[in-house]
Amino acid sequence: MNTSTLVQKVWNFCHTLRDDGVGYGDYLEQLTYLLFLKLAHEYAQPPYSRQTQIPQGYDWPSLTAKTGEPLESHYLVVLHQLGEKPGMLGAIFFKAQNKIQDPAKLARLVQMIDAENWISLGVDTKGDLYEGLLQKNAEDTKSGAGQYFTPRALIEAMVACVQPEPMKTIADPACGTGGFFLGAYNWLNRPGAALNKSEKEFLRDETFYGNEIVANTRRLCLMNLFLHNIGELDGKPSIDRSDALIAEPKRKVDYVLANPPFGKKSSMTITNEEGEEDKEALTYQRQDFWETTSNKQLNFLQHIVSMLKVDGKAAVVLPDNVLFEGGAGEKIRRKLLENCDVHTILRLPTGIFYAQGVKANVVFFDNAPKDGRVHTQGVWFYDLRTNKHFTLKTRPLKLDDLRDFIACYHPENRHLRTATERFQFYSYEDLMARDKASLDIFWLKDDSLDNLADLPPPDVLQQEIIDHLEAALASFRDVAAGLRYCSTAAKKASISK
Repeated sequence: MNTSTLVQKVWNFCHTLRDDGVGYGDYLEQLTYLLFLKLAHEYAQPPYSRQTQIPQGYDWPSLTAKTGEPLESHYLVVLHQLGEKPGMLGAIFFKAQNKIQDPAKLARLVQMIDAENWISLGVDTKGDLYEGLLQKNAEDTKSGAGQYFTPRALIEAMVACVQPEPMKTIADPACGTGGFFLGAYNWLNRPGAALNKSEKEFLRDETFYGNEIVANTRRLCLMNLFLHNIGELDGKPSIDRSDALIAEPKRKVDYVLANPPFGKKSSMTITNEEGEEDKEALTYQRQDFWETTSNKQLNFLQHIVSMLKVDGKAAVVLPDNVLFEGGAGEKIRRKLLENCDVHTILRLPTGIFYAQGVKANVVFFDNAPKDGRVHTQGVWFYDLRTNKHFTLKTRPLKLDDLRDFIACYHPENRHLRTATERFQFYSYEDLMARDKASLDIFWLKDDSLDNLADLPPPDVLQQEIIDHLEAALASFRDVAAGLRYCSTAAKKASISK
């Protein structure tokens, strides 16, 4: 069976299951479990003969030997048993559940996977198949999975600018399904890179480190990496299932590529005195943070700085509020500009993220020694927002839309840049003179404000209106959460008196 036929076969079965109410996310989970077991079985055979740590009786042959209700019952036992194992095995099957309630369709899925020799398929084939499913899952707005999926064109552009080198470590403290890792992996494996044996082994086993707090997303990330030949069957998972912000980083890394979770406030769900679920603002008391705040993005920004080696580099997607917010935001911005070399900001257009209402930027900065000097000499801004219109379906962001930015960034030597209409430089002194040291800078004229003929197509305009409304609603929710928190705190204080 050729590649395109296999991909179509997998998609068609996904559509069949959707008729039974099984969404892309649930299908992707079951595909992850079964593909992992099938690949482990193939690796256990000659000439590989690997020790997979999967006990006999809970392996792939134990599933193919059964059909109907016995298969369903045994599958549940397999998921539970393997979820108790250490290492990669336990991470993939952690709290695994069967979401396919029809035993006949479960048997068909097992048969479909069993019919292929997955090892013989190229890495690109397996990876593209899985990435395609991840993207389809992100497009399913009801699942909410889009928040874990960064547009691949944006990732590719960020990596092309940073140009990570072999034998260096790369981290993402909120790695979702692993998009940044795969972008860096593809860059390091690009045609002409010619990695030697040591570099290939380091890339497979020691390059990537991440955190993902959501168990299901973490398992998708691990499988995504595994299908791209990152990590080992019997190795320790490189993705921690933990909140990266809780403690100082375990290791310093050379690069951080990240798109931290959207949403302004960090919070935890509690049960209030009336017995109702409520959100309580969550702050992180960290000695290595410049400021204590409940703002999630500001905390991630501080954490990312703490993760970098002295000469480490970062490219981070951050919402607009990080560029202009006062209070803790202003203090953190000033510290960032002083302690790091913040050299480039890409102003992103709306309509490119699956989470609606997002106005975001990519901030590129290099860490620097703590020597008391100001390390940011000035910032180059690229405006990809003004007079640019995108939607997820009819006008998605593509790499071609970012090629001019990459050329302006001049990754070969970023000190040899030239200003253009969309690419402008602002000195450190200019930035410090702005109110609250704001980095929220625009200079291009919005043509649509003067000429109705220049308005974008109706579908794009509709999406932009939705994005603005979503952004406003998100701000109102933050205010409401803050008011509830203040009210709860006041009640507690009153009771304690």
